[in-house]
Amino acid sequence: MSVVQGLRAVLSAATIVMAGTVAMPSWAQQAPNAQATDPQALRARIDGLIPAFETYFQDGMKSFQVPGAAIGIVLDDKLIYAKGFGVKEQGKPDPVRPESIFQIGSTTKAFLSAALAQAVDAGRLAWSDRVSDLMPEFQLSDPWIGREFRVLDLSAQRSGLTPYVNDSLAVLGYDRTSLIRSLRTAPITLSFRSDFTYTNITHLAAGEILARKAGQGSWADVVKAGILDPLGMTATSATAEAIAQAPDHAMGHRVDKDAPVPVPFHPAFPYAVGAAGNLNSNIPDMAKWLRLQLGRGQFEERIVVSEKNLDETWTPRVALGERLSYALGWLVSATPNGRIIWHNGGTLGFGAHAGFLPDRGVGIVILTNAQNRGLPDAAAQWLYDRILGNPTVDNVALALTATREREAEEQAKAKASQGKVYAEQDLASLAGTYGSPVLGDVSASIEGETLRLRLEETEAVLVLTPVDRDTFAARLVPEGAYEPVARMAGDEVLTRIRFERDEGGQVRRMRWLDPSLPQVLERQ
Repeated sequence: MSVVQGLRAVLSAATIVMAGTVAMPSWAQQAPNAQATDPQALRARIDGLIPAFETYFQDGMKSFQVPGAAIGIVLDDKLIYAKGFGVKEQGKPDPVRPESIFQIGSTTKAFLSAALAQAVDAGRLAWSDRVSDLMPEFQLSDPWIGREFRVLDLSAQRSGLTPYVNDSLAVLGYDRTSLIRSLRTAPITLSFRSDFTYTNITHLAAGEILARKAGQGSWADVVKAGILDPLGMTATSATAEAIAQAPDHAMGHRVDKDAPVPVPFHPAFPYAVGAAGNLNSNIPDMAKWLRLQLGRGQFEERIVVSEKNLDETWTPRVALGERLSYALGWLVSATPNGRIIWHNGGTLGFGAHAGFLPDRGVGIVILTNAQNRGLPDAAAQWLYDRILGNPTVDNVALALTATREREAEEQAKAKASQGKVYAEQDLASLAGTYGSPVLGDVSASIEGETLRLRLEETEAVLVLTPVDRDTFAARLVPEGAYEPVARMAGDEVLTRIRFERDEGGQVRRMRWLDPSLPQVLERQ
């Protein structure tokens, strides 16, 4: 599984869990439940669910190979439940506590949309402002879409770009400016404003725009001043250094051959994608964040963001299915007995879920220290359905089945590729210098019997393994500054690469084949 495939799996697993249940025919036949919204009745209901939930969740941790987790439940503007499970790092005894800090991944996106709402409140931005007027370097391969792109579109996941496009450039050492500029050559493969397409670089751009308009040095400064400080979220941060230096933090893990393997913190991911997923937090802080949402922009008698513009962030913008839509940094699930507004997060070593029932005053946050393979959303859905009085299913079993089927398919493809015998490659004909506006110069050279690529701009090195004639699997070499990055990825393939020849057999270009990393480099 590539780095991007791993991240893509987070949302696909969540969609199965959160949308699959709502698509059940019984839901369409059932009249809305007259579930009481009285806080005392809800508290009694939640308290009654906790013993079974804790057993269910811990069984799920074992099934998904999750070393540790922390869970919080908010009701009636209070954190009524906070508990840690398991350990901070596989093989070590230190237990997870509610105060332990985790990466929260793409649940950061809702902080971005709230910060955008604050900027609209302050008159620094309008939802309808053209992005290219605010950030001239924001250009797309379709000039009309690039010019028509508005501030609201940056967070609405309907850009028309290929899902996860160019995210892996961050792993290869390219900076935020390079990531944003890379969109000018990225193909538009879906319908603008009609099709759901999950991207991160558009959110990165939104965070950079906020910093410029606020006169701040970074998106992290903006969210700290506008949200973290007013809410007293003192444990929340936005860098690899901050979480690594925190006295009480969990270590991330990837699952390798059914065993969790610790991965190091590194500035490349998720921190290089900024407002798309760079926050670290814990249960007490995330509870305050959900209290702000449930308070419709008000926190402890202070208006942090207007209800009007916060509501814009909850408003569905593009459908993923019959009862599941994407808003601005939030997904919205329609159920017989009320809305669920939520988002998940997945980094190379952590998984998260944050969501709430706006009509019940209930919020749930689940943080785990393993690659997100579906457990946080499945466990949260188990609670939502029982709190709302919806029909129930075994959400963890659904997610586990989906995960195992996906991983088995990937393993079968890898095994089939390994079993093939290829004719001897003419590596000498592939050596040389290639270039593109996005990657800059890339040198292909032979070391021993292996072809390697060196990205001159970032000094990242890829080793190429043949998978077909003139086609190779590219993996990041664990050396120098990229040693910890490669450790995070394990043996994952970054992309397949094909060298293309003209009619005379001369190599003219190098094409990167992963749809999320669509690079074409001409031979120099």
